[in-house]
Amino acid sequence: MVLRNYIKEDAAIICKWLRTEEELYRWSADRFNKFPLLETDINNNYMPQIETRRFIPLTAVDEEENLLGHFIIRYPREDVDSTVRFGFVILNPDLRGIGYGKEMLRLGIEYVKDNLSAKRIDLGVFANNDNARFCYESIGFREYSRRKCEMPIGVWECIDMELFMA
Repeated sequence: MVLRNYIKEDAAIICKWLRTEEELYRWSADRFNKFPLLETDINNNYMPQIETRRFIPLTAVDEEENLLGHFIIRYPREDVDSTVRFGFVILNPDLRGIGYGKEMLRLGIEYVKDNLSAKRIDLGVFANNDNARFCYESIGFREYSRRKCEMPIGVWECIDMELFMA
């Protein structure tokens, strides 16, 4: 597995991984609010943010360039470079539960260490997504707060997690 920069053609495959409305909201929180999601929705959201150079979408691929997973790294605050946030973390549903998510996130952590000046990574995971939370914990993320998020399909509890890099 390697990480490469997201390309607009990735969106079609990512959309196929979002099979239900609940999966869409677990992946995107309230950033899209549209199911089914179309590739143009992702690209129209990403392209202006990429131009800021504070939003880095990455895609995990195998040696044949088959998409395995995807996530973004963004700076949550305009004036702070010491923290980045992982978001839109998704893995091909056929590959979940066998270590691919951990490997993709480990590569993401290495990307931050090698390319950015951040010393802290945070992310949010919904309390109704145990598998993702266990994955994040297994690579060192720790809970630091909880909050309620009003989603179009209900109120969900979000767990904010962080990882400090040496």
